[in-house]
Amino acid sequence: MNSFMVMIMLTLTLSSIMALLAFWLPIMKPDSEKLSPYECGFDPQGSARLPFSLRFFLVAILFLLFDLEIALLLPSPWATNISNPEFTLLWASLFVLLLTLGLIYEWLQGGLDWAE
Repeated sequence: MNSFMVMIMLTLTLSSIMALLAFWLPIMKPDSEKLSPYECGFDPQGSARLPFSLRFFLVAILFLLFDLEIALLLPSPWATNISNPEFTLLWASLFVLLLTLGLIYEWLQGGLDWAE
């Protein structure tokens, strides 16, 4: 057996042992104090489950989308050192164009309007 298979078997064995220990070891005895929301030592003043505005969720998704765009386009200057840099420039331009069209569509549909 080569060292790669030994490493895989060792990893699977240790992972299984740790998963089983994490499942069997904890002692779960919930009471009312453990189930109540924690508010810095004060008694809770209402429900901790407040309704969440979907506009905040939309802004978070847009942030992640454009953050991912930056992460994907960041290696583009180094990709111009390959034998065919026009191909890289074409794909990067198409990617930015697609995201820009999506942003314009979202803007025109009123998804970015904060006030109703």
